[in-house]
Amino acid sequence: MVKGLWGKKVGMTQVFTDKKVVPVTVIDISNWFVTNVKTKERDGYEAVQIACVRNKYAQDAFSSTWLKSPKKYFYYFKEVKCANDTPEVTVGQPANFSTIMTPGDMVDVVGTTKGHGFAGCVRRHGFTGGVASHGSKLGRKPGSMGFMRSQGRVIKGKKLPGHHGVTRHMVRNLEIIRVEEQSKLVLVKGAVPGKSGSLVFLRKA
Repeated sequence: MVKGLWGKKVGMTQVFTDKKVVPVTVIDISNWFVTNVKTKERDGYEAVQIACVRNKYAQDAFSSTWLKSPKKYFYYFKEVKCANDTPEVTVGQPANFSTIMTPGDMVDVVGTTKGHGFAGCVRRHGFTGGVASHGSKLGRKPGSMGFMRSQGRVIKGKKLPGHHGVTRHMVRNLEIIRVEEQSKLVLVKGAVPGKSGSLVFLRKA
């Protein structure tokens, strides 16, 4: 059995469950095909390689010629490890792994956060800055560089301005609210890292 599944973040919306409004993130898991099955005897580990087909060929049936020109027909190639043994899947079949998750299950979601360019300490690390009265001139500056500044050095790991975002982030213990088999959508309670259209990985918590 595979340990998780890949999908694209569509965006956020809200649904009603038990007369309560629940904010959910919609994840599209359609257009994924099995492109390789890795075994312990041949590759040293057991996993299923899947690929997301481009929108231009999404309505076409899978062909073995697609694997000869992967960049032409696929966006991404990803691997999903197996828990115990290699699942009974064949190359070319749709990667319909949504059956391993049911409403009420808790999952961990991994994604890449949004990019915010170059940011200062206040936005990047949550610094408060200096006081706004009594003649303070600190403003939004980072402050002291540490006791090694006289030697021309800065302490390793010092929180300073720099590139903000575009980091791999995991949100744990999110609840599966709904799984749409027909439209290939998974609705997860709460927010998921990443912007709309970015790849996310779901695994059971």
